[in-house]
Amino acid sequence: MSISTTIKSIQDIMRKDVGVDGDAQRIGQLVWMLFLKIFDDREQEWELFDDNYHSPIPQHLRWRNWAADAEGITGDELKAFIDQDLFPGLQSLQPRSDDKRAYVVRSVFEDAYNYMKSGQLIRQVINKIQEGVDFNQSQQRHAFGDMYEQILKDLQNAGNAGEFYTPRPITEFMVNRIDPKLDDKVMDPACGTGGFLTCTIEHKRKHYVKTADDEQRMQRTILGVEKKPLPHLLATTNMIMHGIEVPDQIRHDNTLAQPLISWGPKERVDVIVANPPFGGMEEDGIETNFPQAFRTRETADLFLTLFIHLLKDGGRAAVVLPDGFLFGEGMKTRLKEKLLGECNLHTIIRLPNGVFNPYTGIKTNLLFFTKGRPTEHVWYYEHPYPEGVKNYSKTRPMRFEEFQTEIDWWGSEADGFASRVENEQAWKVSLDDIKARNYNLDIKNPHQGEQISHDPDELLALYAQQQADIQAIRDQLKGILAGALQS
Repeated sequence: MSISTTIKSIQDIMRKDVGVDGDAQRIGQLVWMLFLKIFDDREQEWELFDDNYHSPIPQHLRWRNWAADAEGITGDELKAFIDQDLFPGLQSLQPRSDDKRAYVVRSVFEDAYNYMKSGQLIRQVINKIQEGVDFNQSQQRHAFGDMYEQILKDLQNAGNAGEFYTPRPITEFMVNRIDPKLDDKVMDPACGTGGFLTCTIEHKRKHYVKTADDEQRMQRTILGVEKKPLPHLLATTNMIMHGIEVPDQIRHDNTLAQPLISWGPKERVDVIVANPPFGGMEEDGIETNFPQAFRTRETADLFLTLFIHLLKDGGRAAVVLPDGFLFGEGMKTRLKEKLLGECNLHTIIRLPNGVFNPYTGIKTNLLFFTKGRPTEHVWYYEHPYPEGVKNYSKTRPMRFEEFQTEIDWWGSEADGFASRVENEQAWKVSLDDIKARNYNLDIKNPHQGEQISHDPDELLALYAQQQADIQAIRDQLKGILAGALQS
């Protein structure tokens, strides 16, 4: 039985349980179980290669000792064990000084819940996991990665608070263009389920990890923070699945809750890749952690202010932001002035509609910038749909190969992107022109026909002109009618 078939059958079992309500709870229930199974499979590896390995989990709470036996405890006994022994035990684990794995397990279970009420159905789910998932088989490990991404896509309610799954082609492209080196500290301060970080791990392994020592150095460079329990659980599981032995640097916290000035030089990073939640609002008081000029409750704007602060001099960032940031005024204008004054915003990739369907129809952009030198001009690249495609969908999603034209055009920041040329999709705008537009970055492609503008001033002017035209037509009609009546 394939892993995807196993997961589907597990979800069908969970639907029979009165305690599990909706996709989010089903996934939360499934993932803490998968976490323990995956952790146990990894422990088998660690025990094989390290004779001195000691599990941070007490023996009676290890998956192999209460779950692996298909004829093991079930019914009320299993339900009571999970609620009264397993969860309290894992939530109170005390890390040893020489092994932080206990901290990882405890942080995963701090906000996890057992939603299922039926011990018999729990046993059926456990047996399906035990039968169908063996993380130590490399073939299954690869298949599990595909299944894992499908689980994330199934979180239909993920867009409710401005959060949603970032399509893998986008995360791959952003990491590919930022090109994090072996020792670059890479951070996603709003890491969600860890998609940008897993792409970073894969990129570093492919291009820069050559030895076991390189692997250990790389593992220490991956940093993430996520404030919500389920995405944090998914991110930690994702890290373990991608070979990060002790993902203790994936913290369960709200990055914005820490005053901006408290992030000191030692916490600066080389690279930030992120899709900060946008459209959502932070709780009251969070904005007071930021300077007066940049205070807002809009999450994405606070995160961008934080990103600029967190980057080292020469640090690089790739960030997903909505169109609203480009043409927004007020605090957004001051933030854009700060961004262009402290960083070289060298590239904006304008994505077409439908990239984030079904989560949101909001148009989005990929911003690439380097801290330490002000912007002189911004290159825009309008990403087109592939030939024959009018919109992305579940059956026709975006593919990484579509970004090959941008990759071929990209050039090098070292020579100021001297090789870049304007074409039907690419154009360059000077800082003086941007300042003249009051830092409105929503700039149309001059090589394309008429497009929809999001500029408030342009929209108001267009509306006024349309009203004037309508009034002129009315006056003309009145004149014609008056003349007809007189005759």
